[in-house]
Amino acid sequence: MLIFAGLGNPGAKYAGNRHNIGFMALDRIAADHGFGPWKSRFQGVASEGRLGDAKVLLLKPATFMNLSGQSVSEAMRFFKLEAPDITVFHDEIDLAPGKVRVKDGGGHAGHNGLRSIHQHIGPHYTRVRMGVGHPGRKEAVPGYVLHDFAKADQDWLDDVLRGCSDGAPHLAAGDGGRFQNAVALRTAPPRSSGGTAGKGAKPEGGAKAAPQPKPQPKPQPTPQPNPEPSPEPKDTRSALQKLADRFR
Repeated sequence: MLIFAGLGNPGAKYAGNRHNIGFMALDRIAADHGFGPWKSRFQGVASEGRLGDAKVLLLKPATFMNLSGQSVSEAMRFFKLEAPDITVFHDEIDLAPGKVRVKDGGGHAGHNGLRSIHQHIGPHYTRVRMGVGHPGRKEAVPGYVLHDFAKADQDWLDDVLRGCSDGAPHLAAGDGGRFQNAVALRTAPPRSSGGTAGKGAKPEGGAKAAPQPKPQPKPQPTPQPNPEPSPEPKDTRSALQKLADRFR
């Protein structure tokens, strides 16, 4: 058994917040990979399923962000797991929007959810750092992460969540690199070689290209028939006349 824990705050009021991107990632994984129904467990809500060969518990703590460690540690003790069996999905202001990085161990960098988990299980767990960008001023961070994603963010956010779901089996298998590649294929798909537009691409501006006329063959002169030679007039002279004509 592995535990994938997503960080966020419970309730509809916070559902669209940047701070809740960890919850959003788990919702997408559960929906795409056929996990069971969400049930109240371990001071949160949990869903069980499989990712590849691994059995996984998805856990969304309902303790509010700064007490997330209580829920995660309770589930870990129940299944008799160690910290390396835990993966935490959380928002990361030090990464640009749309960037996702996997990190094993390390500090909590002032993130209240990670700080609580550190206090309960130590630092030796895996984190999926999901970039939401920085407001530019340290004092603006609390209001920024507790604010909903803007409408302009929805396209890249959907790509990130789908990428996390695509790569979830790799993450469960311990392959963080292939997980990150799966996310990148959603957020920055490769372009066609040579920088040329792909099949069916339209010209700039979306206008259809005007059809080019096919080259017409040059007209060839009509061959004229060769005139028939005029027949030679028939010689009707007698032999005597022909002999006489020779001596004239």
